[in-house]
Amino acid sequence: MTTADFIALDEQWSTHNYHPLPVVIATAEGASVTDVEGKTYLDFLSGYSALNFGHRHPGLIAAAVEQFGRVTLTSRAFHHDQLGLFCRELAELTGTEMTLPMNSGAEAVESAVKIARKWAYQVKGVPDGMAEIIVAGSNFHGRTTTIVSFSTDETARADFGPFTPGFVTVKYGDVDALRDAITERTAAILLEPVQGEAGVIVPPSGYFAEARRLCDEHGVLLIADEIQSGLARTGTVLALDHEGVRADVYTLGKALGGGIMPVSAVVGSQDVLGVLRPGEHGSTFGGNPVACAIGRAVVGLLKTGEFQERSRELGAHLHSRLGELVGDGLAEVRGRGLWAGIDIAPGGPTGREASTALAERGVLCKETHDHTLRIAPPLVITREELDRGIDAITEVVGIR
Repeated sequence: MTTADFIALDEQWSTHNYHPLPVVIATAEGASVTDVEGKTYLDFLSGYSALNFGHRHPGLIAAAVEQFGRVTLTSRAFHHDQLGLFCRELAELTGTEMTLPMNSGAEAVESAVKIARKWAYQVKGVPDGMAEIIVAGSNFHGRTTTIVSFSTDETARADFGPFTPGFVTVKYGDVDALRDAITERTAAILLEPVQGEAGVIVPPSGYFAEARRLCDEHGVLLIADEIQSGLARTGTVLALDHEGVRADVYTLGKALGGGIMPVSAVVGSQDVLGVLRPGEHGSTFGGNPVACAIGRAVVGLLKTGEFQERSRELGAHLHSRLGELVGDGLAEVRGRGLWAGIDIAPGGPTGREASTALAERGVLCKETHDHTLRIAPPLVITREELDRGIDAITEVVGIR
């Protein structure tokens, strides 16, 4: 079967909720993928940071295969021998006290919302049904009905109402807006340390320190959505570490599953996550033995510090080279670590056109918004591979 054959199957039988590039991937390893025609590409997207450790990392595959040979699912009706170890190791890695394992990133965010509301009623004393959570405009936290209720992206919201109440939206990076939005009903402030879907937006210096201070002053939880930004993508275990700030609750996902299966978690203090009692929240597959085994292997990779260092060093090189294109095809470059959002200058190709042209040159990445590309290679990429991808970007967007 050809590329066209496989795409025709997708078009006929798969719901059209995505608009992928016309590439059909058949095999993958490390920072590269190969399509059904035998053409190899550099992966500059990493499954939106789900593949931080590359495709089929041997240590992660080994952990999964070993667990497949033992037990795959028990449900949480019973204990199993991987759960407690995973929860402890992830909490220790993130400097927290308790772990709630789930599956997808959206489930982690939904869980954090439920925890924040329950904490507000039981601990803070907010009247029942009145809790509010402050969020930022241009956020991306998932696509469930509740989560799109506080999205500002009309494509994500249109025709999906009525929406869940209880959310207050303010401008990202605006401390005064945060301060003005807090009331006695505020349960939490939910923010991305770096806004990924918005174009890898880094907040102003001091923004999170002031958010932390406001939370402490008003008895409000700070929730950091680290699903894309966490687990070494920005050069630290948690992107919030760059700010020298600690959240009360973190949501994790994507890279936590090693690019093998969906694994997510909410981690935080015992005082906050401890509000959940048996029967109040759950998931059949959340915290299953295979997920925990993979998650433990991911934690093991991060404990060495190797991937954080690679992100910092290669990220500095990435930003240096992309920065040379500002004024010469790019309008702006943003990001941290091995993660960048690049705005194509007026008169240049659209984001979609640039993504297509890059694919023709053997580099896969994807646009977000009309003229922005997200660059997020696997952290196992070599400097030579990184340069090859940047050279392709230079050809596509450069004016020279």
